[in-house]
Amino acid sequence: NLYRSLQKNGYILVFKEVLKYKDGTVKGNVDAELVLQAMIDYGEYEKAVIVTCDGDFACLVRHLKKEKKLRCVLIPNIDEYSALLKKSGARHLDFMHNLRKKLEYKKRAQ
Repeated sequence: NLYRSLQKNGYILVFKEVLKYKDGTVKGNVDAELVLQAMIDYGEYEKAVIVTCDGDFACLVRHLKKEKKLRCVLIPNIDEYSALLKKSGARHLDFMHNLRKKLEYKKRAQ
C-alpha cells in the first residue's frame, strides 16, 4: 500500500534485487547503485528524498544539499542511524515515525 500510494503521488520507485543466503538472511547492497542513479537522474527531479539510515550516503546527501536538490533524508529508525548523516544533513533529517503521526492526522481529518 505504501509503494502504491507513493507512486500514485508522483514518486518513482526503483526496486533492487536482494540476495538470499542459505541461512535465510537477506542482503540488499544498493549503496553505489543509488548514488549513481541519483546522479544519472539529476536533471530529472527537483528535489530528492533519500530513505536511509546508512552513513554511506553522507557524500550524496552533502552534494544534494550543496546543490539545493535535497528535500530530506527520511530515516526509518530514529534510534539507530549513522552519525555521518547527522553531520551531513542535520536540518534535512526526518523520521518515519513522524510521518506515521502526520498520516494518521490527515486520515482523521478526512
